[in-house]
Amino acid sequence: MLPLRDLNPTRRLPLFTYGLIGLNVIIFLWEMSLSPEQLQQAFMQLSVVPANVSADPFSLETLLDMVRSMFFHGGYEHIFGNMLYLWLFGDNVEDRFGGIFYLILYFVSGFVAAIAQVLIDPTSTIPLVGASGAIAGVLGGYLVLFPNIKVQGLMPLGRISTMTEMPAWVVLGFWFVLQLFNGVTSLGAETATGGVAFFAHVGGFVAGLVLAIVFMQIAPQPPANQRRELLYQRARR
Repeated sequence: MLPLRDLNPTRRLPLFTYGLIGLNVIIFLWEMSLSPEQLQQAFMQLSVVPANVSADPFSLETLLDMVRSMFFHGGYEHIFGNMLYLWLFGDNVEDRFGGIFYLILYFVSGFVAAIAQVLIDPTSTIPLVGASGAIAGVLGGYLVLFPNIKVQGLMPLGRISTMTEMPAWVVLGFWFVLQLFNGVTSLGAETATGGVAFFAHVGGFVAGLVLAIVFMQIAPQPPANQRRELLYQRARR
């Protein structure tokens, strides 16, 4: 299922989510201005390379590489998919926790995602790029906060697709199981051109889930009557 919409209103404009999307798009446009050789060199020098992290895990350069990796993408499909998920699920997590906790969840999940992938293959010389790990943390947080919210999206049925609606726990739970399954089955199958960093997705998702549980104790849920009113207003739109 390709999620396109959720019935989950927000109380305020998700400025940090929009800012993250904007920054990712700006950096991607810069990437597109580079030649393939220049882009590969930028990835090698500015993003996480597991072998480099393993050799010097606690350096400032490693820290910066982990941050920069979260804003690089490997192509149009890569950034479109990531930004779609961030736009769809990030606004509600930001609205629920506020900007500071939201950014902590986002970046800590991104760090955990990178570390998880490095631990799986510490000698790899293939750069890890993309916001997927950090966004996986947002998905984990959304699952904790809004498990029963309806998510609408396209379900492929052969050569056609149909709009369907499922609770978030089904959509995100299936996504996590798929990442874990693909990660396990891909162990030892690295190629020269790399691939999807499934264990980064798994690590980021678990980190976001745990952080959301912790943050829920600090930032209590809005009153039930306020939630019902917001849902009613969204349904009318």
